[in-house]
Amino acid sequence: MKNTYKKLLLVPTLALALSACSDSSPEKDDMDAKDHENMDMNSSSEESMDMDHSGSGEVPEDLAVAENPTYAVGSKAIIETDHMEGMKSAEATIVGAYDTTAYAISYTPTTGGERVENHKWVIQEEVKEAGYEPFEPGTKVNVEAEHMKGMDGSTAEIDSAEPTTVYMIDYTPTTGGEKVTNHKWVTESELSAE
Repeated sequence: MKNTYKKLLLVPTLALALSACSDSSPEKDDMDAKDHENMDMNSSSEESMDMDHSGSGEVPEDLAVAENPTYAVGSKAIIETDHMEGMKSAEATIVGAYDTTAYAISYTPTTGGERVENHKWVIQEEVKEAGYEPFEPGTKVNVEAEHMKGMDGSTAEIDSAEPTTVYMIDYTPTTGGEKVTNHKWVTESELSAE
């Protein structure tokens, strides 16, 4: 009888001790969810930090200024693309308009990390081997542009080529935040009139 009484006392004591050691509690679960949420936010902000949203405004010397662009320098247009979060539907001010060939490229950053697929856009004058003839899709080229960390000096594969007018723009993201200045590049088909 004595042993049975001891066993009965031992069961609740053991259950209490085990629950105290457990990692799972409503408060802990809420904290874990918040930590994961914060980690997700941090990783996405790190990814977006890899892209230089604003630029210096410098362009390659041999880049041809567009004579009669659809969107004149100083005019406004609506961005119809989402290269980056907050870009689509934002109002753009045209800073520069140039006639060239725009390329979507895939490359592995020189800084390491995952391969970037179908990055838009690098232009003819930002390719080391560029002459006057556009490159064919599948061609391997050396990039001389730093739109994203690890892009300059990378070997890229041309995914597509588009003879077009490219625009350098200023805009304020629809998601809020600081104004982006001298962003390179959007193509004519990625803009619409206000």
